[in-house]
Amino acid sequence: MSSFSVPQVLSLLPEYVRRMFKVKQMDIEETMWQMLNLCLNPKKVYERTRYHKQTKNQWARDDPAFVAITIYCLIITSSAYAIAFNERGFMQIVHLIFWSIIVDFLIFGVLTATVGWYLSNKFLIHQEPGLHSVEQSVEWLYAFDVHCNSFFPLFILLYVIQYLLIPILYSTSWFMAFLSDTLYLIAACYYYYITFLGYTILPFLHNTQVLLYPIGVVVILYLIALLFGFNATLFVINFYFQS
Repeated sequence: MSSFSVPQVLSLLPEYVRRMFKVKQMDIEETMWQMLNLCLNPKKVYERTRYHKQTKNQWARDDPAFVAITIYCLIITSSAYAIAFNERGFMQIVHLIFWSIIVDFLIFGVLTATVGWYLSNKFLIHQEPGLHSVEQSVEWLYAFDVHCNSFFPLFILLYVIQYLLIPILYSTSWFMAFLSDTLYLIAACYYYYITFLGYTILPFLHNTQVLLYPIGVVVILYLIALLFGFNATLFVINFYFQS
């Protein structure tokens, strides 16, 4: 199995991007099913991933629909946030959309995927002994798929639900800070849990439970935030919409 080096990924990128604009070639129904189940029962999605491996001989998606729909959702929610906070100038909205797609989703995703791809191939590979065993490795594109899977429930929690709750979360009271920080805690923990599931289904990896360790760090940060009355929603909104 190819691990998809950086040059290989870059060579596939132009065709991948072109397909994002060919809606008729996308499996929208399958993508919506995956997005729904990532929020409700992510294990079912990774069961489908095993089937994809058997039929396409690769773990990574070959359909850009998931990335495309996520980007469309980010455009809509970013525009809604901009309007809600009176950032109605065209360039202000474009700047917010650019930041949410390029930084929050893509750059963060590339970094996360690269770290997961490198660490799993470096430390978690378990090759069966024997002369005829096939060397296997984690595909970089699959590592990015895992990020996309993990990002979508986080998007629902921190882009959609938080937007609906802003009238009460955007407050200096300790109780609202507690609610806001708890929302971020759930989103972050769920992100790492789905990431863990994504690597666990690969049969040639072992000790994947180490991928759950960041949850411990998140919980510690959560407790510190509560101790000091830090409101995550207040911080994020002020960061994006500071005068």
